[in-house]
Amino acid sequence: MRYLLLVFTLLFTACSTKNYEITQTKIIIIKSPKLKFADVGYIRNSDKSIEMELFIAGKAIEKFTINHLVCTSEGCMSKSGFNEDYLDESYPDTILQNILLGHTIYDGKNRVQIKNGFSQHIRDEDVDIRYRVTAQEIFFKDKQNKIIFKIKDTK
Repeated sequence: MRYLLLVFTLLFTACSTKNYEITQTKIIIIKSPKLKFADVGYIRNSDKSIEMELFIAGKAIEKFTINHLVCTSEGCMSKSGFNEDYLDESYPDTILQNILLGHTIYDGKNRVQIKNGFSQHIRDEDVDIRYRVTAQEIFFKDKQNKIIFKIKDTK
């Protein structure tokens, strides 16, 4: 009974309203097998949570909240479950939050300093990723799995 109460508490608080310290308006382009989007969105974050809210013609169409789980309009799931459903199952659990925040992926593997940011090229039997972060743009492309994230400033 005690464990059941704990599970319900975690599930119901995972998608609850959060107070975010940083809110940024971005032009977001996403192409994956399950999700295709190109328009304006908000990326909000605090120390413990990240939220990406997508809009088309001023109307919210989807919201992704990332903390210990990833929550969408379809419900909450583990980060590995999200990767399996929306991205690629071979990705590390932290890949979405690192892309949204412009942090290194794959523990900084093959990181090269470039003007105003960094780039990474990760290639193995599962992925062929080009990832670039600058002050104006985040660009992620996995050629092998046909996944693209492009996040640009609206200015």
